[in-house]
Amino acid sequence: MARLDQSVFLRVAARANFLQATWNFERQQGVGWAYALQPVIEALYPDAAVRRERLAEHTAYFNTQPTLASLALGAAARLEEQRAAGTGPDAAAMGRIKGVLGSTLAALGDRLFWFSLRPFAAALGVLIALARPESAAGAIVLWSVYAVPHLALRFAGVGIGYHRGAGVLGGRLRDYLETAVTILAYAGCIVLGVAVAWSLAPGGEPRTIAVQSAVAGGLGVGLLSAQRARPSPTQWALGMGVLGILAAWQRLA
Repeated sequence: MARLDQSVFLRVAARANFLQATWNFERQQGVGWAYALQPVIEALYPDAAVRRERLAEHTAYFNTQPTLASLALGAAARLEEQRAAGTGPDAAAMGRIKGVLGSTLAALGDRLFWFSLRPFAAALGVLIALARPESAAGAIVLWSVYAVPHLALRFAGVGIGYHRGAGVLGGRLRDYLETAVTILAYAGCIVLGVAVAWSLAPGGEPRTIAVQSAVAGGLGVGLLSAQRARPSPTQWALGMGVLGILAAWQRLA
């Protein structure tokens, strides 16, 4: 039986970027999950009929936070390796393990990436854009602060999940991720506060009452809308982008 190596993990991690490409209401990330795990199946099962059977099993329902899915993929790879050797779980047990991993990683990953890292990166990018409006530094920082840890964990996560197995979130790893959530939450609040202060009084000179009222009103609308599922953050971002383009065009006209 072939053993899995780093090249297989890299292929799985690369494919995991397309985890949600075929998202649907019936199986959600199931097809993308099977696609990402296909290099593992091909390495472990030389018989084409067995490969098709295993891949079909993995197209079943699965859903989790996309970045932390790499940890689950690594754990599943180890279980499939054991299964190929005749000592791993059967199809039903594999489905139950995937379900537990998916829900657990989703609960942690949503708080880490959607509710902590993304707002922190956005607030930091906005602050730098306010301080240096003539350059693209704000946009570069926003992208880097979010994308670097996201991609690092996505590619390293497969190997981590493989070595830790089904108990991937046991021990210190979960503590580290929980600590990151807390630190990013505090840091995001601090950076957002500085950004608001800078927008109200750049260089220590207070803006006009009209600008201050507009900022306060915008914050109020943002806080109220945050209590609703819609409009989504993406829709808000697109809307603000359109308003920014219109404002720039009006200024140049």
